[in-house]
Amino acid sequence: MTDIPIILLAAGQSRRMRGADKLLQAVDGMPLLRRSAMTALEVGPVIVALPPRPHARYDALDGLDVQKVPIADAAEGMNASLRGALAQVHNAAPAVMVLLADLPELTANDLRTVQNARRANPDHLIWRGATSAGKPGHPVIFDRQLFPELRNLTGDQGAQSVIRAHKDKAHLTRLPGENALLDLDTPEAWADWLRKRGS
Repeated sequence: MTDIPIILLAAGQSRRMRGADKLLQAVDGMPLLRRSAMTALEVGPVIVALPPRPHARYDALDGLDVQKVPIADAAEGMNASLRGALAQVHNAAPAVMVLLADLPELTANDLRTVQNARRANPDHLIWRGATSAGKPGHPVIFDRQLFPELRNLTGDQGAQSVIRAHKDKAHLTRLPGENALLDLDTPEAWADWLRKRGS
């Protein structure tokens, strides 16, 4: 376990799923959201940004030791979720890890790999997972120095503006395959992934 809290972004809408909720799709016999939260819990304390209640995503997290944070303005986009969850992070936290809840290939080992990169490269402000080919993805760890900038974000671009502003202080860590980036946004993509996976 680590003293770095993990923010799991799970308040967004599954617009391209044509009525289905991708975070409730079954993976390994459980909703993807629950699986993602359990993966994160192996590594550190977890704060989950969620849509306002009532919502089925709360049920998917039943019994897990996570902090559930309803995001009243979730429709604004990803940064509303980030701001709302970050408000629950103690100011004494040395950093925060941020990851999307819809990355089915991301493992606890991947999260630990990026954490280890932070410890090995303490002169940076951002530590980020990447694909095996070097394409940036998740998770992303932000040093506490960047908390004020993260709290002032607006829109749906995530923390990209903060990452761009500090690109010279960002450390990229390659993870296996497409683990850092693979998300499934359509029913067809889900069916194809499950077929290839054999589940």
